[in-house]
Amino acid sequence: MKIWSSLLAVVALVLIAWLGTGVAGLYTVFGVGIPYLAFLIFALGFIYRILKWGRSPVPFCIPTTCGQEKSLPWIKHNKIENPSGTAGVVGRMILEILFFRSLFRNLKTEKRGDKLGFGSAKWLWLGGLAFHWSMLIILLRHLRFFLDPVPSLVRGLDGLDSFLQIGLPILYITDIIIVAALLYLLARRLFVPQVRYISLASDYFPLFLLLGIVTSGILMRYFLRVDVVSVKELALGLVTLRPTVPTDIGSIFFIHVFLVSSLFAYFPWSKLMHAGGIFLSPTRNMANNSRRVRHINPWNYPVDVHSYAEYEAEFKEKMKKAGVPVETE
Repeated sequence: MKIWSSLLAVVALVLIAWLGTGVAGLYTVFGVGIPYLAFLIFALGFIYRILKWGRSPVPFCIPTTCGQEKSLPWIKHNKIENPSGTAGVVGRMILEILFFRSLFRNLKTEKRGDKLGFGSAKWLWLGGLAFHWSMLIILLRHLRFFLDPVPSLVRGLDGLDSFLQIGLPILYITDIIIVAALLYLLARRLFVPQVRYISLASDYFPLFLLLGIVTSGILMRYFLRVDVVSVKELALGLVTLRPTVPTDIGSIFFIHVFLVSSLFAYFPWSKLMHAGGIFLSPTRNMANNSRRVRHINPWNYPVDVHSYAEYEAEFKEKMKKAGVPVETE
């Protein structure tokens, strides 16, 4: 049910957008109102989650480490795996955010005959890296619709992504990679028993939603062609807060926009929020310097205590009558 309910939810979103624009003609609602509302929910939700996590106290020094800690001068320590200062933490975070280093080093336990062993688990790292980098490049490419003039960096990235120049319109490499990566991540959850057992609807829904967004985008570019000039006119209008909604773009465009808006509104309240949470993870952003610097528990606020000496002074006579030994006479 968790698989089918997630898929049906995305299908329902597609039908809502199609009926709202193709049948009811609510172009302003789906082209202006819903995108603005989704962006507002995304921005406020993102800020709320970051502030909430930022206010959470860290009672212990808990960086995840798997290398030699800095100690005696003649013992070489691992500056990335066990950072002792800010520079090491920054380097570790860069490798984690850009290249998923901990996922690359991940291993899987497998049975080899009568013994348990550790095997490579690089496919998950490769699938995750391919998806995230492709998604980033696609988002940057889309800036050409929202900026006028288009920055040279965006034009260069667009040209680099399409340098193979296969067919007309030119095929983007990231379109192929992101579809393959999403299908792999979905197949992993569907067909690997251990992963499927722990997967929830909140794991399937983002995958189906992202596949819907990518599919509708590919359909617009390669099969159901839309008026790019009208699309840029709408995008620039949204950015400059002077929106105009062309009615001749086609329902597939509004389906794509509605799915993207749904993702934006869903993002801050889902597991996708790890995009911001990774910066606030104490297992990653803390230096392991507990041998040199004392970590103060922020929960250690002054409290009224009742010491044993005070307790005995208060109940000494009753303790004596009950035969309980006392320390002072």
